[in-house]
Amino acid sequence: MAGHNKWTQIKRQKGKTDAEKSKIFGKFAKLISEEAKKSGGDLNSPSLKTAIDRAKAANMPNDNIDKAIKRAISDKTTAMERVVYESYGPGGAAIIIEALTHNRNKAAQEIKFILSKHGASLGSMGSVTWSFEKKGEEWFPTSTVSLSDEDLRKLDTLVEELESNEEVQDVFTNAE
Repeated sequence: MAGHNKWTQIKRQKGKTDAEKSKIFGKFAKLISEEAKKSGGDLNSPSLKTAIDRAKAANMPNDNIDKAIKRAISDKTTAMERVVYESYGPGGAAIIIEALTHNRNKAAQEIKFILSKHGASLGSMGSVTWSFEKKGEEWFPTSTVSLSDEDLRKLDTLVEELESNEEVQDVFTNAE
């Protein structure tokens, strides 16, 4: 019977899960590299410890974590930059997008493209952050917006696509 090869099915499923893991591990490697550069490779630094703990929680192998730290210490040429983008999404929901990139223009264009596909656009600085409060590394909404089921689905697909971008680290919204 043609098309009923069990290995082919396993290979397809494994390829899909491996691609998802690769994206997640890539994001954590960038985050660990940035924190390692800031701390000078000191493993006792709280920010580096937090980044490593988050990576381990996502089952990132220790070899990958060590490589990211060593690469950050030895490579002094590329500087990672943390950038915050603001936008209004479906139903008027406020969105804060945190990205970690070495090319600010590329990251901005990719995020603009994703937002435009879903009917949103980048806002100016301060247009959304007024409705959030930053505590540590997280943004918490001070006011929330209730959305219809349709707008909530649109917002979910937008957030999923933003999070699948390798430059984007976190996405925060004030939707209920």
